[in-house]
Amino acid sequence: MRLLLMSDTHVPTRARDLPDRLWAEVDAADVVFHAGDWMDLALFERLEERSARLVACWGNNDGDDLRTRMPERADVELDGIRFTVVHETGASKGREKRMAVLYPDTDVLVFGHSHIPWDTVADNGLRLLNPGSPTDRRRQPHCTYMTATVADGQLRDVELHRL
Repeated sequence: MRLLLMSDTHVPTRARDLPDRLWAEVDAADVVFHAGDWMDLALFERLEERSARLVACWGNNDGDDLRTRMPERADVELDGIRFTVVHETGASKGREKRMAVLYPDTDVLVFGHSHIPWDTVADNGLRLLNPGSPTDRRRQPHCTYMTATVADGQLRDVELHRL
C-alpha cells in the first residue's frame, strides 16, 4: 500500500495549487494523508475526489468551512498499523515523550504546523512524521512531502521528497 503524506499546503496564500509532481503522487497513492492548514475548501474537495482514500484533519489556519468537513484528529488502521493525523504537536523539545503519552494507542503520528520535516521514534515505538510543506518552505531549504509503504503490517520506505 503506497502512502502520500503532506501538510500545510496553504492554498491559495502560499501557492495557487499543489505542484504537478504532488498531484502525480496523489494519483499513485493508495492513501493520502493531509495534516491540516489547507486554507481552501476547494483544494480539500479536489484532493478528496482525486484520492483513492484521504485521511485528513484541519489546522489552525483552517476556517469553519473546512472544520465542518473533517476532524481535528483523524485515526485510521492500515494493515494493522494505527495512524493518527493531527496538525499541532507543540514545541520540538520533548515532542516524542509528550506524544507518546498523548497517543498511547497510535503506531504512527502524522503531523504538521511547523513546516519542518520530522522523522523520529519515541521510546515506546511511536513513529512521528512531519512531511513539511509542499508550498511554503519557510526557513527550510526546500518544499517537501513524504511517501511510504505499508506491507505485511509494517511501515516501510519512508522517504522525504524535495520539490
